[in-house]
Amino acid sequence: MMAPVYEHVAQQMEPYILFAKVNTETEQALAAAAQIRGIPTLIIYRDGKEAARTAGAMDQHTLVQWIQQNT
Repeated sequence: MMAPVYEHVAQQMEPYILFAKVNTETEQALAAAAQIRGIPTLIIYRDGKEAARTAGAMDQHTLVQWIQQNT
């Protein structure tokens, strides 16, 4: 389960990076607009545009590395 990893990394990296979670079951229109097909899907936006996307669970080290490479 990725939620604890995501929350821990969010605590480490905020306020430098804003983290948000979307419940795709209750926010189906938003999930469709973002073209979320798998859970978890992580998307990095820069200047209002998608800069990077990945799907699948990651450990803490891999998540931090992916964020740093794409921001």
